[in-house]
Amino acid sequence: MTVPPHRHRIRFRGQIAGVGTTSGTRVVVGRWLDSPLGSFSDAMVERPDGHRLLLAPSPEVARFVAATYEFDEIRVETFATTAQPHGWQVRSPSLRLDVTVGGTTALGRLLAVVPASVAEAPWWCEVTDQVARRVLDGVRTRGETRDRREWYGASGNRHVVAASGSFDGDDLGRLAPVEPAPRFGFSSTPPRPSVTDVVTTIELDRSEVLVGPSVGRS
Repeated sequence: MTVPPHRHRIRFRGQIAGVGTTSGTRVVVGRWLDSPLGSFSDAMVERPDGHRLLLAPSPEVARFVAATYEFDEIRVETFATTAQPHGWQVRSPSLRLDVTVGGTTALGRLLAVVPASVAEAPWWCEVTDQVARRVLDGVRTRGETRDRREWYGASGNRHVVAASGSFDGDDLGRLAPVEPAPRFGFSSTPPRPSVTDVVTTIELDRSEVLVGPSVGRS
């Protein structure tokens, strides 16, 4: 897959946790361990009334994410995710979320047999997109938005078995399916809450320069 001379590709390596709650609020947390913007975490939140928010740890992250996805409100605030083998603790002035992570899903077992070099390759993401759109409602592993192309290469998937917390001081309730699917952009998160190991490849114009050391704590 040839990249035009005026374009280039960058990669974000990390994990994505998608959860629904009995309050109706759905949350997608990105924990990025290696990226052109450093190591950071952020969250996309959709409230029961459909209001979509981005919680970003820096203006640089906010600008980059908002250029790809759709939000009604963007908040730049201190954001930290602490990950342990069996759970995540997410903290910001707006969001408090504790997630308990369980075992590997059936999908995760399938992903584990694919070599990493293949799993993160854009051509493979083109193949898996055909399966994902039929099997995982609302999920895509490739897409185009504005002047960007993106590919999501998943290498692992684990169940989320419990979640609790609050958003803007309101209790989120208990864990629930991620339904309806959040409306942030061309891709979503599976209806069943989970944590996915992923490499996101983004193709964009070379004129878009990213600057950022470590901008948050992962």
